[in-house]
Amino acid sequence: MLIRQIELFLIEQPLKVPFKTSYGTYEKRESIIVKILDANGICGYGEVVAFSEPWYTEETIQTALHTLQDFFIPILFKKQFNHPSDVATRFNQFKGNQMAKSGLEGAVWDLYSKLNSISLAQALGGNKAEIPVGVVISIDEPIKMLKQISAYITEGYERFKIKVSKENDYEIVSTIRNSYPTIPLMIDANSDYSIEDIPKLKKLDEFNLLMIEQPFGDRQFIEHAILQKEISTPVCLDESICSLEDIQIAYELNACKIITVKPGRVGGLTKSIEIHDYCVEKNIPIWVGGMIETGISRIQNVALASLPGFTIPGDISASSRHWEHDLIFPEVALINGKVKVPVGPGLGVEVDEERIRSISKKIYKYTSLVEITK
Repeated sequence: MLIRQIELFLIEQPLKVPFKTSYGTYEKRESIIVKILDANGICGYGEVVAFSEPWYTEETIQTALHTLQDFFIPILFKKQFNHPSDVATRFNQFKGNQMAKSGLEGAVWDLYSKLNSISLAQALGGNKAEIPVGVVISIDEPIKMLKQISAYITEGYERFKIKVSKENDYEIVSTIRNSYPTIPLMIDANSDYSIEDIPKLKKLDEFNLLMIEQPFGDRQFIEHAILQKEISTPVCLDESICSLEDIQIAYELNACKIITVKPGRVGGLTKSIEIHDYCVEKNIPIWVGGMIETGISRIQNVALASLPGFTIPGDISASSRHWEHDLIFPEVALINGKVKVPVGPGLGVEVDEERIRSISKKIYKYTSLVEITK
């Protein structure tokens, strides 16, 4: 493969409903859509899922634009490659900036799958025709969260993640458990707790939670290991996991029992496959997390979740969960509580480039003038 042209679309869309976490409330979402063209005009799409502010990781939309323009796009233009994993290998010379890497590499995976007339899921090694999915419910008054859960149960969702803070966790979880004592329920406080809160977290054991996601800071592996010894509820690491090496550290320290895999956070689909294979070998349960992304990234997550090691329903809700209009057709939808894995070449859906251009705040275009180098 030889990439001849790359476009970056800096887009912004309003969320259907404001999304509230322990970090803050968000009413709109910026992201970067990546479009690549090979020498024959075949295209591939990806998405940079960084946020506008560095509250999730240190990466932002603006830092991603910088690293894409000045480092990753030039190195992708430099010479042709045979497989998307070759791109991930090239990117290894640069530290961090996982979401920028993932957005560009995701477009390469789409292009590669199209050129080989296979689905992205098939290219990744997936073997499922459909996947069970979960949904995330942002912080709100407990009664409002109950109403959301009731609606999502009707829609067929099979796992429920509740955003909480350490100020309201017990109230929210107890209210939900009183009404729904058996649903698969987990909480996520996005690092809102500290090690001094272990007694508070121990109280949550009574609710038979599926897991507690990322209770402490992203580099606090030792503190998570101490917590996991103290509570029966499984600890799941999210922000802590930016690489396979992070999982190896967590495994050796017994810092968690479950891992969330997000391609944007770990540097792309190639790295996600490596993590999947390691976790299968070590019998670590894994699931695919979401980033309030558009359908482009969400379909990539669906393809990834079709790999056999992903056994827990992931954060792969329907397009209608966040968007009035998604960027793909057909949109991601639930059928009997499942999302079908597309079987067409590449993403297996049509990308609405007209809409992408209409909601773009800025468009950047790059053309390679480099001759083919092997």
